[in-house]
Amino acid sequence: MIEINVTNGTLPQREIDAYVEAALKKFPNKTITAIDFEVDGEYVNCAYHFATEPFQRIRRITGYLVGTLDRFNNAKRFEEADRVKHTAN
Repeated sequence: MIEINVTNGTLPQREIDAYVEAALKKFPNKTITAIDFEVDGEYVNCAYHFATEPFQRIRRITGYLVGTLDRFNNAKRFEEADRVKHTAN
């Protein structure tokens, strides 16, 4: 369900529905959680709010870009375990 907020005026429901449909087409790969409509005379300003996406950490380990070590063989796993780990201050 998309939360709809209208400020500085009113909008007919069919106009809101048209804006929502256009937003869903414009951002097909994102989850829209809310849309803020600001009525400015004959114009309408739209602000979209999206759901947070999970972030997967990608590291460069032993010359490979990886997210997890599950695809490494035992030799690569031991090589990663022997690495010197540095911390950021």
